[in-house]
Amino acid sequence: MLQLNFSPFPILESERLRFRKLTDKDAPEVLVLRGNTKTMQYIPRPLIENIEGALAHIKVINDKIDENLDINWAVTEKENDKCIGIMGFYRTQPEHFRTELGYMIIPEHWGKGYVTEAVKTLLDFAFNTLDFHSIEAIIDSRHASSERVLIKNGFVKEAHFKENFYYNNEFTDTVIYSILKRNFIK
Repeated sequence: MLQLNFSPFPILESERLRFRKLTDKDAPEVLVLRGNTKTMQYIPRPLIENIEGALAHIKVINDKIDENLDINWAVTEKENDKCIGIMGFYRTQPEHFRTELGYMIIPEHWGKGYVTEAVKTLLDFAFNTLDFHSIEAIIDSRHASSERVLIKNGFVKEAHFKENFYYNNEFTDTVIYSILKRNFIK
């Protein structure tokens, strides 16, 4: 079984981005991310409505890190420490050397290639430092830009489930993409 240890917290960098631990100072940006119908359009979770909700979300993320269960980072531009996104791994299955990738970024930074760049960095860390064997991403079938990010990073479609998820009085399709360590190209 995979043994995870996130202490000390791993700070990562890519060409334009820095990945650090979320802090309570990031609550306004977490509220923008998780409280915005645009960023949450394809994420079937309730909107965060206030700073207290954002602080609670940060606590959940950091508690999972402290327990060595899952890890998420605040993503920033290198020249600015302001959080522009949250990305990382959750629903980790250490017994199967598998985890799920999740990512979201503030809309003003969409279309800059940041998510594609970040995913490559996180995959490198997951495969070459944490020693995962496979990583999956579960997306809403209508989320074309997320699908493009995954395909650019070498993910392949594993499954398409028809109307398998019910949220907000609507049935939606989910698609599972995955990548194996041996197919990851740095």
